Amino acid sequence: MRRTLFIVALAAVVAVAAGATALGATHVSTVDPAGFSARVDNPWYPLQPGTTFVYTGTEDGKPLRDVLRVTHRTATIDGAPCVVVDDRLYVSGRLEEHTTDWYSQDSKGNVWYFGEQTASKLDRKGKPVTSGTWKAGVDGAKPGIYMFANPRVGQSAQQEFYRGQAEDHFQVLSLRAAVSVPYVSSKAALLTKEWTPLEPGVLDHKVYVRGVGTVLEETVKGGTEHLELVSVQKGG
Repeated sequence: MRRTLFIVALAAVVAVAAGATALGATHVSTVDPAGFSARVDNPWYPLQPGTTFVYTGTEDGKPLRDVLRVTHRTATIDGAPCVVVDDRLYVSGRLEEHTTDWYSQDSKGNVWYFGEQTASKLDRKGKPVTSGTWKAGVDGAKPGIYMFANPRVGQSAQQEFYRGQAEDHFQVLSLRAAVSVPYVSSKAALLTKEWTPLEPGVLDHKVYVRGVGTVLEETVKGGTEHLELVSVQKGG
């Protein structure tokens, strides 16, 4: 039986998801790289070098396997030191997308997303494409907050900005979501919704467990993608 997501205090969550006023909405204009660090230890999204996260799921009836590895490498993006994360998505056992992501953490504990380099991405005909590639500080692209240091229900932020290519947003829906996936179960998980004006008909939910990070991703409108955390390997 597929593990499923159960949401506590559903009425409150639905009210926020339906468009309740966001608290502390954050839209980035400029960023001072001073005080940023490649050490990302935010408990809701820790990125310890040497850690490998493995997710499995389905999309349009096809099996998915996503392998996310936090490397020991760092990179300076738009003046900020970032940890380099390697992400490989397999569809039906074949590499569909290989990206390099850059994350940094500010002095308050917020995790920032500074961009991604698409190394390989294949369309349905097997041809490589590079849409979505962007780097903060290049061609008007700006970093965004990926995870708050102290999330509150209703908070929202722009996670990335590269006009016409990367414009994801997220909002905190609950801090008391119940979730059960192969790797972990919790009754105090963080639930968010994500969307982009580039795909107005699509809405995603993500669930985070403190001390672990992302444990579940699911498209709840405009798609069928579902990924859940099955293993975490540290070291190496």
